[in-house]
Amino acid sequence: MRDRPAKERLAKEHLVRERPLKERLLGTQNRTLWFWVFVGPFAVGLGLFTYVPLLWSLYLSFFDAHNTVSPTDFVGFDNYAAMLRDDAFTSSLGTFVLFTAFIVPATYALSLALALMVNRIRFAQAFFRSVFFLPAACSYVVAALIWKMSIFNGVRFGLANTVLGWFGADQTAWLSTTSPPWYWLVIVTVRLWLQAGFYMILFLAGLQRISPTLYEAAAVDGARPGWQVFRNITFPLLRATSVAVVLLLVINAFQAFDEFYNLLSDSRGYPPYARPPLVYLYYTALGQGQNLGLGSAGAIILALIIAVVTIFQARFFGLGRKED
Repeated sequence: MRDRPAKERLAKEHLVRERPLKERLLGTQNRTLWFWVFVGPFAVGLGLFTYVPLLWSLYLSFFDAHNTVSPTDFVGFDNYAAMLRDDAFTSSLGTFVLFTAFIVPATYALSLALALMVNRIRFAQAFFRSVFFLPAACSYVVAALIWKMSIFNGVRFGLANTVLGWFGADQTAWLSTTSPPWYWLVIVTVRLWLQAGFYMILFLAGLQRISPTLYEAAAVDGARPGWQVFRNITFPLLRATSVAVVLLLVINAFQAFDEFYNLLSDSRGYPPYARPPLVYLYYTALGQGQNLGLGSAGAIILALIIAVVTIFQARFFGLGRKED
């Protein structure tokens, strides 16, 4: 009797081997065929436009690739050493740290506040959810140009300076003033407007997974609604969602490019301040030097930093660990 399951398994494996090759490839009722019909184009596109460029970038990082994507002069890790010694590259990493210090807590707090507010609304909840989420569908380039040309435009025009003029305040050159660095206000607000709605949806999903009976039990035990219930019930039960949101925010901060480039660059080029890693690598690889080897090495270093930071955060917050 003990050997019966093993015998049945061997019989099934024998039947699978005896099936015709066409049936094994396409599956019963051509299910495998239809899987590849729908998934195949996406897999091919992902390979051609994501993994092949990544592998080619890794290849280029070990060569002296000036103005060419097919270099022959192997330099080993010299490009990596040059990037790590480059003050401009390390300064761009510092810009990322500063940007992350602004944008991560601000986006986290705003998106959580919006989720709590929308979750408590008893009428037209779908409308408000859509309104707050709508900016997430907007192009970063378009949003940056609106912020630059309509809201924070120069010292004479723009909504911000118009409002300041009503109160008799001085006009401000928002994107060129470095002391104080008002450009951070422009960069952070446009990113907040673009991102908060998306993370609000994530928090809403987490809030709707919390059982109402927990709040009823807290009310019976005498817990005061508001801060006390939020601190002891809502916020702890949003732990998994909070970890995911923080991870995504940090990764997206590393990848910031569109808003920085479109807000701060002009016909004279990009200013020396507020230059995140991707902007610096863009000018290194596609600027006057056209040094694709250095640019690729910097991109690999940046990818490794993102991976290490993500793994560290996941381990620190216990991502994937079973809830107690």
